[in-house]
Amino acid sequence: MELTSSVLDLNWSEVETKIRSFIKDYVKKSGAKGIVLGLSGGIDSSTTAALSALAIDGNKVFGLLLPEQETYNAQDIEHAKLVAEKFGLKTQMIDITPTLKTFYNTIPIFETADKLCKGNIKARTRMIYIYYYANKLNLLVCGSSNKSEAMTGYFTKWGDFAADISPIMDLFKTQVRKLAQHIGLPKEIATKPASPKLWPGQLAEEELGIKYETLDLILYGLEHFMKSEEIAKQLGLKKELVDKMKHRWLYTEHKRRMLLTTKIEYRTVGKDFRLPSTFY
Repeated sequence: MELTSSVLDLNWSEVETKIRSFIKDYVKKSGAKGIVLGLSGGIDSSTTAALSALAIDGNKVFGLLLPEQETYNAQDIEHAKLVAEKFGLKTQMIDITPTLKTFYNTIPIFETADKLCKGNIKARTRMIYIYYYANKLNLLVCGSSNKSEAMTGYFTKWGDFAADISPIMDLFKTQVRKLAQHIGLPKEIATKPASPKLWPGQLAEEELGIKYETLDLILYGLEHFMKSEEIAKQLGLKKELVDKMKHRWLYTEHKRRMLLTTKIEYRTVGKDFRLPSTFY
C-alpha cells in the first residue's frame, strides 16, 4: 500500500449521501423530534450541523452556542452564526461561565493551575447543557468527533465524545475538511486551525505534536495493519514518531469502550449484548 494523500480521497457526494441517510434514518427510528448539538464554529461541529440540516431540515436541528469567559472568541461565534444562517438551524447562545465558576468554587480539591482537569470540566459542562435540551425537547444528541481525534483519544471522556450518534467519526480530520467544502461550508471555517477551546491559545496540532495531514496517513496505515517501520519509511518520518502515535491509539482504548465489567452471566452488557436500535 502506498501512503499518499490520495488514499484519503473519497467520492464526497457518496459520503454526503451516506451520512445524510444515516442521520435521517436514526432520527426516524428513535422517535426523536430532531437533533441537538454543540455548535462551536469549528470545522467538525459546523460540518455535522450542516449535514444534519441537509438530512432532516434545519428547523429540526438545534445548535447550542456555549461560550465561556476564559476562551471566548468572537470569530468562533460569528462562524457558528454563519453556519446556522446558511443551513437554517435553530440556535441558542448560553454563557456557561457562572456554572463553571460554581464548579470551581465548590470542588474542595480544585486547582486553577491544573488546566487539563479544569478544561475537562468545561467539556463535560457543555455536555450537561446539550443533554438537558435533548431530554427536555426529545432530541438526539449528535456528536461531531472525527476519526483522527477518536483514534488518538484526543477528547474528553464523558465530554465532547458523549453523544447518541456521531456521523462523521469514520472520517479523518483532513477528510472532514474536504467534505465541509463539498457541502458548501465557507473556506475560512473549513481550513481554520482546530481547537477544543478548553484553555486560551489551545491548538490541537500543537498538542498532538503533528500536522493532521501527516497524522491521518499514519493512522490510515495503522488501521490497515501496516508496520511502524513501513509507515515511517514511506512518509519520511522517524519510526519513534509513528510509534508514539500508535502507542497513543492503543493506550487510549479505554476512552472509546463502554464500561468494563466482570463477566459473570450468559450475555454481558456492552460485550455480547449489543442490540440494534431497531430491535424494539
